[in-house]
Amino acid sequence: MKELIGTGVALITPFKDDYSIDFDALTRIVEQQIVGGTNYLVVLGTTGESATLSSDEKTAVIECIKTANAGRLPLVLGIGGNNTAEVCHLMKTTDVSGFCAILSVSPYYNKPNQEGIYQHYKSLCEVTPLPIIIYNVPGRTGMNMTAETQLRLAELPQVVATKEASGNMEQVMQILAKKPADFLVISGDDALTLPMMACGASGVISVINHAFPVQFSGMVKACLEGQWNEAKSLHYQTMESAIAIFADGSPSGIKTMLNEKGLCGTAVRQPLWPVNATVEANLRRLANSL
Repeated sequence: MKELIGTGVALITPFKDDYSIDFDALTRIVEQQIVGGTNYLVVLGTTGESATLSSDEKTAVIECIKTANAGRLPLVLGIGGNNTAEVCHLMKTTDVSGFCAILSVSPYYNKPNQEGIYQHYKSLCEVTPLPIIIYNVPGRTGMNMTAETQLRLAELPQVVATKEASGNMEQVMQILAKKPADFLVISGDDALTLPMMACGASGVISVINHAFPVQFSGMVKACLEGQWNEAKSLHYQTMESAIAIFADGSPSGIKTMLNEKGLCGTAVRQPLWPVNATVEANLRRLANSL
């Protein structure tokens, strides 16, 4: 899966003031990412507020991104949830033409044990039309997917990569040390991408890349080429912003930065809410820092 090496961006879904989808803004953002050096686009992930989009809206978002992308970058589609049967149904019925892989988050809220997580993904593998990127983000799901579980899943032929957002470098290194050669470890933490890549990760699925695609994807490219001094310089240019966008909720933070850059509005759908005034001022400052 060479398409998944480098920088992916977890695309936001921009909204107008009435909370309808702003397709013009979405088109602008896709173009900015392509021109900025992003390697692939992730559609309908958590950052895209997929939990508050209707089925028709999801279809419209997919079509808008496909049209704007015009086949220039690989596309990854988010299909996940905490009802295994429903996720299996979605995988069997969703039109995945034009996509190269599916990103599927570990089941949230239910808090399954490690065997439950493994069996969930095993069930998905039996029906998936595309390779699967498993996604460990315990800060959202309430359960960590351990290194042992991820390595078990890596042995399934349909599982080609993990998006690792535990923030636990020891766990990341355990996976990297024992993974199959062709299994990719993808950073799910912007601020930890450099150290993860230094240990052997293949890239990132990023949020901050929305605001600084040239610098952030440039950092990832430098890592892949072994240009560590350049990578460190770019890392420290974007690190404060990569942390700040999560200070009062995501994607509220990144939408504030993109609003400062004139790319979209700040609206998010409830239960999300815009960032507070202090965080907003800092994010607007950072948006103009590079």
